[in-house]
Amino acid sequence: MTDAAREMLGIALEQARTGLAEGGIPIGAALFTLDGRLLGAGRNRRVQDDDPATHAETAAFRAAGRRAGYADTVMVTTLAPCWYCSGLIRQFGIGHVVIGEATTFPGAHEWLADAGVHLLVLDDGECAELMRGFVRDHPALWREDIGA
Repeated sequence: MTDAAREMLGIALEQARTGLAEGGIPIGAALFTLDGRLLGAGRNRRVQDDDPATHAETAAFRAAGRRAGYADTVMVTTLAPCWYCSGLIRQFGIGHVVIGEATTFPGAHEWLADAGVHLLVLDDGECAELMRGFVRDHPALWREDIGA
């Protein structure tokens, strides 16, 4: 799954780069079927939309549209999901999560794993560098985003 996961991560990374270019927080996500079909992609748009609820995972989830169930889907995100987005993953039973990196922000991915969600943390260097640069250049906005 690692090669497929890295391909899926590419879509989330495109979203993160677009978000940064728009003046936002560079976190991207995408929701896929287990066989790799893209259902929806999104990026953190808290700054652009002046909407604190538009995280990357919520944007990807909404873009995917309604389904009868989500156990057979994969949420791919450039950064470990926060408690809010982890709650969405648990609430709707998303069965798999691929995380680009969980060092800059550990999020709640261990809580997801404890609940039986299948996790893959890729420790992707590009995801980590994107976030490190953003945190360095925009510390106040970063603290706002993570609720610190």
